[in-house]
Amino acid sequence: MAAGNLPVSPLAVPLPEMPPVPGARLATGMAEIRYRAREDVTLMAFPQGTTVAGVFTRNRCPGAPVDWCRAALAKGGGRARGLVVTAGNSNVFTGRAGRETCEATARVMAELLGCRPREVFLASTGVIGERLPTEKLTGALPGLMPSLSEANWHAAARAIMTTDTFPKAATRTARIGEATVTINGIAKGSGMIAPDMATMLCFVATDARLPAAVQQRLLKRGVDRSFNRITVDSDTSTSDTVLLFATGAARHPRVPAAGGPILRDFARALDDLLLDLALQVVRDGEGAQKLVRIDVTGAVTARSAHRIAMAIANSPLVKTAIAGGDANWGRIVMAVGKAGEPADRDRLSVAVGGVWMAREGGVIPGYDETPVVEHMRGREIEITVDIGLGRGSATVWTCDLTHGYIDINGSYRS
Repeated sequence: MAAGNLPVSPLAVPLPEMPPVPGARLATGMAEIRYRAREDVTLMAFPQGTTVAGVFTRNRCPGAPVDWCRAALAKGGGRARGLVVTAGNSNVFTGRAGRETCEATARVMAELLGCRPREVFLASTGVIGERLPTEKLTGALPGLMPSLSEANWHAAARAIMTTDTFPKAATRTARIGEATVTINGIAKGSGMIAPDMATMLCFVATDARLPAAVQQRLLKRGVDRSFNRITVDSDTSTSDTVLLFATGAARHPRVPAAGGPILRDFARALDDLLLDLALQVVRDGEGAQKLVRIDVTGAVTARSAHRIAMAIANSPLVKTAIAGGDANWGRIVMAVGKAGEPADRDRLSVAVGGVWMAREGGVIPGYDETPVVEHMRGREIEITVDIGLGRGSATVWTCDLTHGYIDINGSYRS
């Protein structure tokens, strides 16, 4: 099902104005890999000296582009000159043919950019198990080079979509010393969204000048605080990829090999941008009508709190109750108990929309469901659970589960 065939999510947010990132040029075009009459290929080109960091899916059956990127990071010394992204075919579970497609794509792009194939990064999203038509892709690349521009961020956000109903982008600025740097990012994702990356593609570029090792640490931390705290349907994709490119075009003081305080504001801005994009993915969850925030406090550790929060967020019974506007706190208690983490029924407290419903093993005397029901009718739902055992806390985000999810995924290959 191509992007554009679905009604726009009621939780959609508009595209922001995207300033250029000096050194990062983008182009989009049509290769008709799966879709017809829409752009499905995105290119990014970077100057010499650009550094790159990446975080990828933990799915044990990754796609060929994920394997390629991992190897490129390991062997390329954290250097990048180009990126090729395709939508409609994920190049997953395609065996030798998938590897050959990656090699051919990187080789052609490297020739066009005048660099090594290992300096070209690849990502694909779409149907699993179908061979990607290599000749269509590589044949389209030369014709896109003349349109490379620092102004094509909006077009790129649209070209990477699959079942997304709206394009996702974010921009931030940060200070490094006395200099201001820009950070731009685009993402795609709507279904097959779960932690261990969240099912999506995300590409971020900045004009900061960063050591590759520092860049990798910043990205990993930012992903753990954003994409690894969202879920739509508990399914972890084979293609999850987040890449951060730093062109080094900005003039700011040298960043030490260890990073340090000079990057405090940059790290803040990067974390904020990644969370913005992650929440846009949840807002576009397949069939979603409501955005749900789940706060867990009082767990024995932060890790335990995160696992409990994800158990609530991934529960079909909780998510369908939210879809129906049913203030059923019993389902939340059930999800806490199934998480496998320390919990005591008689110390547990549950609130929805800021109204405490249950405490110490039962409903609060005199509990009035009226304000909770009203909250459940809204587009943004808040659930709070206090475990009552410690100081561990975590926040995750999900969406409701509606008939729309079945409709979209039941006809995905049609």
